[in-house]
Amino acid sequence: MGIRTLIVEDGPTARAALAEHLKLDAEIDVVGQCGDSRQAIFAIGRLKPELVFLAVQMRELDGFSVIEAIGPEQMVLPIFLTAYDRQVLSAFEAHDLDFLVKPLTAGQLQGVLQRAKTRLRTETHGEGRGRLVGLLHDIRAHPRHVERVMLRSRGRIVFVRTSEIDWIQAEGNYVRIRAGDAEHLLRGTMRALEARLDPKEFVRIHRSTIVRIDRIKELQPWPTGEYVVRLHSGKEMTLSRGYRDSLRVLLQGESLFAGADEDHAAGRPAQLPRNAGEP
Repeated sequence: MGIRTLIVEDGPTARAALAEHLKLDAEIDVVGQCGDSRQAIFAIGRLKPELVFLAVQMRELDGFSVIEAIGPEQMVLPIFLTAYDRQVLSAFEAHDLDFLVKPLTAGQLQGVLQRAKTRLRTETHGEGRGRLVGLLHDIRAHPRHVERVMLRSRGRIVFVRTSEIDWIQAEGNYVRIRAGDAEHLLRGTMRALEARLDPKEFVRIHRSTIVRIDRIKELQPWPTGEYVVRLHSGKEMTLSRGYRDSLRVLLQGESLFAGADEDHAAGRPAQLPRNAGEP
């Protein structure tokens, strides 16, 4: 039996071409093909491949998010498929990871395949895990802000657009995400999720709370120097004193907070400018 191999690529033409090339190698057994990251996460767990050709750029979640969802300690040996991206290629090279630059050629595929076969015969799982952990650390140190968040819910994977999120709150080892009429629990930390969100759209108002800026309606002063943040939905949350500056800068709101400070003294709520809330 050949090396159990999975192809993860959302371009049908590129996926089919790669599968045809791999059929020519008697040591490779293609056990599945996936057109998106959600299929990939389930297929890796179900099909137990030894080798995965994993596209980096995909429409929903990128290839790095697939590894994060599975966990570097559970991830099988990847060969990354990527368009030319100097940052990404430098990270692969720095961590000695195999990759193919699109459009693929038979020559580069053959060389990378031989290297992967050698790794499977000679390397321990711990060596591969260490490289992936280092890669994820480097890639996420310069994050690209996500437009969707992947959530596991009752055996399903749900994608929530960040534009639909109203607020996020920490709950132990999880974060609770409110999006429209639904709430979801995501295992992880506030810091990790905050790093993935666009700081022009989201602001942390408390160590355990992040809100979407355009959902904020007004600030209600408290005698303690804190504020109640009232959202357009009616939800009320606390803006702690330690996070006032971040909200001021993001709203470019010197006038907002000047007025808010006056209102605080008078005990009146501070209304946000029209361009900071809903029209």
